[in-house]
Amino acid sequence: MRFHVFDVAAMTALESILTRAEHLLTRLENLLPPPSSVPDWQAIAWRWVKQGAHGHLEAVTAPHQVALDALCFIDQQKAEVVRNTRQFLQGLPANHVLLTGARGTGKSSLVKALLTRYAAEGLRLIEIDKQDLIDLPDITQLIRTRPEKFILFCDDLTFEAHDTGYKALKVILDGSISHAAENLLVYATSNRKNLMPEWMADNQPVFNQGEIRPNDTIEEKTALAERFGLWLSFYNFDQEEYLNIAARWLDSMGFTMDNTARQAALQFYHTRGARSGRVAYQFAKDYAGRMRLNP
Repeated sequence: MRFHVFDVAAMTALESILTRAEHLLTRLENLLPPPSSVPDWQAIAWRWVKQGAHGHLEAVTAPHQVALDALCFIDQQKAEVVRNTRQFLQGLPANHVLLTGARGTGKSSLVKALLTRYAAEGLRLIEIDKQDLIDLPDITQLIRTRPEKFILFCDDLTFEAHDTGYKALKVILDGSISHAAENLLVYATSNRKNLMPEWMADNQPVFNQGEIRPNDTIEEKTALAERFGLWLSFYNFDQEEYLNIAARWLDSMGFTMDNTARQAALQFYHTRGARSGRVAYQFAKDYAGRMRLNP
């Protein structure tokens, strides 16, 4: 009986040791460099994917195809971004781009449309989440010697006060002691003008909190957007522009914007509280689907 009690205690201790060893191995795997993984350079678009503490370029097998001509009522913004991208492709000086403004007005679609138009000329797209921006130096090293031209695309870019990724982004935008990769530009979208949060307290005296030069802190928060050389704003569409976009989508789905569809489109955006290209597309899908639905 004593032997049995000892055996159970020994097994329990062994299980505890094995569990701790498994946790330790997991932590060590995160610290070790990953197996050599060469990106599929035959692709035209990639996502930066993290595995533990390391990341790699994962090829996007079916990139979202958007035609530049399909983007309406953003002609000025489109012309500026296209010009900047063509300069980049021709090896001329070009700027990092920040697209800010209302939701659903074509900011992300414009970047995707650039890939559709210029992939044949060597343009490539790398999508990265804002929490992975600390890996920007690794991405830069991967593509530095490649002959293609890469747009690093960060969608819906905003930072909270505790985020550290903006520091890595500042290095790419401003440069560092190492020369910036000449085949890489950052194109980012954001729904708010200042990428860092601002607080009411930023505009109030804070001397009692020990800050000797409070303006330095405020400028640090608001100056990140200014590091993009090309900064373009997007705005909500008016009613006729919204209806025009909805009509184009309906036409692509085999319907015309008659009076019934017009009233349905107006009612649809009232329920959404916004007029945008995204809402127009969502309306067209909803309307076309309802019209074709079998009873």
